[in-house]
Amino acid sequence: MEVGRAPRRRVSPAAAAAAVPSLLLFAVLFGSVKRAGRRRSATCKAPARRRCTSTRRSSTAMATASSPSRRRTAQNATSSKLDIYIEDIQKGKHGSDSGSYDAEGRFVPEKFEEIFAKHAKTVPDALTSDEIDQLLQANREPGDYSGWAGAEAEWKTLYSLGKDKDGLLRKDVARSVYDGTLFHMLAPNWKSPDEEEELSAIRES
Repeated sequence: MEVGRAPRRRVSPAAAAAAVPSLLLFAVLFGSVKRAGRRRSATCKAPARRRCTSTRRSSTAMATASSPSRRRTAQNATSSKLDIYIEDIQKGKHGSDSGSYDAEGRFVPEKFEEIFAKHAKTVPDALTSDEIDQLLQANREPGDYSGWAGAEAEWKTLYSLGKDKDGLLRKDVARSVYDGTLFHMLAPNWKSPDEEEELSAIRES
C-alpha cells in the first residue's frame, strides 16, 4: 500500500446481500433515525455499478445523488458513512422473489409490471397489505424458507415505509426501490422525534 493513499474498498458479500432491493437495510436505517432522534441523508442509484450512501444529519432530511467512488476501503474498514456498493447486486438475489431483477442484476420492467397486473385488484397501480400477502404467497417456491423470509422482510418493510394515508403502496413508490429514488421520495415526509412530539402536542391542545 502506498503511503498517504486510502486503501481500496472492496465489495464484501455482506454488502452485496444487503443492497437494493434488500429493504432490511432500510429498516435498520429508518429505525436508527427514530431511536437516535437524528436524520440520515441517503444517496442511492441503481442498478449495478452504483452506490448507496447513508450519512447522519441532525434536524433535517437530505437526499442527493451520488456518483460511484473510484476508491474503496479495505473490506473490514469502518467510516462515518455507510457505503454499499451494488456492483454485484445479483449476489443478493434470493429465491421466491418477484423476478424484477434477473440473475445478472438487471432490472426487468416486465416482471415489475406483472406484480401490479396480477395483484393490484382493489386499486389499480397500488397494493394493499392483503395483496402483498397474496403476492408473497404466489411467489413462494416449495421449501425455500430463507427466500420466503427475505421476500417478506423486503415487502413488509417497504409497505411500512411507503404506504400512503389510505394504507396503499403505490406503484411509483415500489418502483423507486429499483431506480434508487426511494429516499428522495420519502425525505419530505420525515420528521424528527422532536417534530413529531410538537405536532402531537398541537393536535391535543
